[in-house]
Amino acid sequence: MIIIAFLALFLVGVGALFYFWNRFHKFHFVQEIAKEHKKRSWLVAAVPVLILVLLFFLKTVIAVIISLHLLVFWILCDFIAWLIKRFAKKSSEKYFAGIAAILITTVYLCIGWYYGHHVFETHYSVESNKDLGMERLRIVQISDSHLGCTFDGDGFAEYMKRVQKTKPDLVVVTGDFVDDDSKRAEMIKACKALGDLETTYGVYFVYGNHDRGYFNTRDFSADELDTELEKNNVMILKDEMVEICPEILLVGRRDRSEAGRQEMADLVSTDDIKNKYVIVLDHQPHDFDAQEKAGVDLVLCGHTHGGQMFPVGITGELSGENDKTYGLEKRGATTFIVNSGISDWAIPFKTAAIAEYGVIDVVRSE
Repeated sequence: MIIIAFLALFLVGVGALFYFWNRFHKFHFVQEIAKEHKKRSWLVAAVPVLILVLLFFLKTVIAVIISLHLLVFWILCDFIAWLIKRFAKKSSEKYFAGIAAILITTVYLCIGWYYGHHVFETHYSVESNKDLGMERLRIVQISDSHLGCTFDGDGFAEYMKRVQKTKPDLVVVTGDFVDDDSKRAEMIKACKALGDLETTYGVYFVYGNHDRGYFNTRDFSADELDTELEKNNVMILKDEMVEICPEILLVGRRDRSEAGRQEMADLVSTDDIKNKYVIVLDHQPHDFDAQEKAGVDLVLCGHTHGGQMFPVGITGELSGENDKTYGLEKRGATTFIVNSGISDWAIPFKTAAIAEYGVIDVVRSE
């Protein structure tokens, strides 16, 4: 199945290149060359296509994203131009559809680049009728930093300075802290930045599907990541429940991709959570029914990047891969928050979401 999918993608890519070549040849200045030098005009039209091919070998994911968006917008612009020509009986020697497609793609992806690199601070207020032992519990959620994609260790440290200004009681990292090609030196800087945070109850960490690495291309192991986190007093939770204060319990789950992950019902019991506020950290938003049934109060997830590139978020929910793509949802007594992530995996654009860290205030309801 995977081989068929890659073959289909390859064929679409080859077809797109020929489509671009044909369309670039329609531009007015290229047509002027074609009047006397037909072969030369095709060579000129091939230049931007060759640039895309070169970009593919240098930055594969970026080249694919640009090509796919350019293809979709160009087909739409050509279709609109065809409708105008057919029904309005208007045409022009200049290839306005091609100009529009390039401009729309450029503007659209520039906006996506901005939202992928500009990190917002998103606030939520959650009410509970349970005693918190305080007027307000402030949690800062950091997710999906995928270190090395849109910022390095120093960049992450700068964001932690912003986090510190929120005066958090608790900081939680909900997975994909590092990526498959993150560098050891940058990982060490980022771990130190977490360790430098001053909080009431500490910094807690759960693994995401990328934190252990898929392709073994980075220069450190998961054990070395553990060591650096622990050296900086970051508590790693692997299917564990801890009491951060007499009134509040924190449950950190192994990622769904890991073998041997415990069921939600096995991690908590009614007696454990009856009179305590229970927060669950779970990288992937894929176990909402079990978490609601368990009666926990707050579930914090990441993984989806808020959908990142339209229409990925829609397909994730329709396929059942994710219970929710982004934002806050309340089911019964349980509140779920899915964070869109402070960065991205491989794709430095966000066209369906923002980059963010979450500031969650839990307050006692009247």
